[in-house]
Amino acid sequence: MTHPNQALFEAGKSLPIIPTCEHFAGSEKLILKGFEMQKKLGPVFDITCDCEDGAETGKEVEHAQMIVRVVNSGDNPYKMAGTRIHDHSHKDWRQDVDILVAGAGENLAYITLPKSTCYEDAKTQIEYIQKVAKENGIKREIPIHVLIETHGALQDVEKIATLPWLQVLDFGLMDFVSGYQGAIPAINMRSPGQFEHRLIAAAKARVAQAAIQNYVIPCHNVTLDLKNPYQTYKDAERARNEFGFMRMWSIYPTQVQAIVDAMKPDFTELVAAQNILIKAQDAEWGPIQYDGELHDRATYRYFWELVQRAKFSGVALLPEAEKRFFA
Repeated sequence: MTHPNQALFEAGKSLPIIPTCEHFAGSEKLILKGFEMQKKLGPVFDITCDCEDGAETGKEVEHAQMIVRVVNSGDNPYKMAGTRIHDHSHKDWRQDVDILVAGAGENLAYITLPKSTCYEDAKTQIEYIQKVAKENGIKREIPIHVLIETHGALQDVEKIATLPWLQVLDFGLMDFVSGYQGAIPAINMRSPGQFEHRLIAAAKARVAQAAIQNYVIPCHNVTLDLKNPYQTYKDAERARNEFGFMRMWSIYPTQVQAIVDAMKPDFTELVAAQNILIKAQDAEWGPIQYDGELHDRATYRYFWELVQRAKFSGVALLPEAEKRFFA
């Protein structure tokens, strides 16, 4: 029987299947705590080892070397740790790349580029990452994430979304609102304003659209309320269902499970998706009827991506689907 990866996507690209949660950690202690959470919850979220806003200033070399060490260590069993380097205007961003790519380029899950002010900023940084990777004999494409958090980056977002090695477009709410210099009140960094203020909602929709139409994952900003997991859950739910975001940042341990739970596929739809894929595989991916409805390759692609994302979220699948598609 033909596997859906071979049967369904020969005609074009598909969105990458990656975890729905990205947890930020800016010190060795917090990174190691993140790895312990991964071991407890399973490989359902990534960890971003931060060299930028979340890291101590004045020790840039030592900090990057620490990230290389922990990313390459046995404490990182799932190899689901990336890094955020300094922005294009910072004097140390090339130094970050020299240390991190040369030292951990085979194991870094991704590299995040913050505060790009235009397409050229992101392009320059990606080209330098590619150059350093080649010089160090790294043949894999290191996935790149670009933060859209300035007016210039938003203006160029459709062009940025076409850059090579790009896996994720992140929306950075706090820097974005700050860039309006008071035209958007600070209260709109929180819910419900972050979803209802027209300028912010328009920006989020534009980022999500640019990402998805270029087969890139759109990632939503953090929830500032650290002590209320339910608020994080509701924010992730709105981001997913109203704006099409498929991933979200976490900055506090209790936010991780809330994001994963909010972005899991609907249970009823997931059961139907698995049954449809099983029946379709038996029909060698030709059209079928299921529950009185016609299904073909167009719906099979949707259901296959849904099932894969459920698997990445730690959802238990039907035994037959697990056996056929993931054994």
